[in-house]
Amino acid sequence: MGLIFISLISVTSAISGTATYYTVYEPSACYGYQDQGTMIAAASDAIYANGAACGQMYKISCTGATNQGVPQPCKGGNVTVKIVDRCPSPGCQATIDLSQEAFSAIADLNAGKIQIEYNK
Repeated sequence: MGLIFISLISVTSAISGTATYYTVYEPSACYGYQDQGTMIAAASDAIYANGAACGQMYKISCTGATNQGVPQPCKGGNVTVKIVDRCPSPGCQATIDLSQEAFSAIADLNAGKIQIEYNK
């Protein structure tokens, strides 16, 4: 019974948002030119919190489309990414800007922007 309860807590603690993707990974606001791999992301100002998010790991799941171009972009599953950069306002178009590799693990790249759920 305890296992079911723990599962429900993690599902309910997920936060809704949107994700886009980018292809130029360096330099990053958190690590400069240090390579942090490909499962990485830039956080919007709300998550970035003046650098407090640097190095934090987030589990991201695609939940649906944001436009008419790709009505069902989600591939299923999830991806865990490390926050390595800031997606600054006003240019930031999403809650989390994923690396192209991370985005393509959970959604069709042609979608460009997706609805997500995320948590630490």
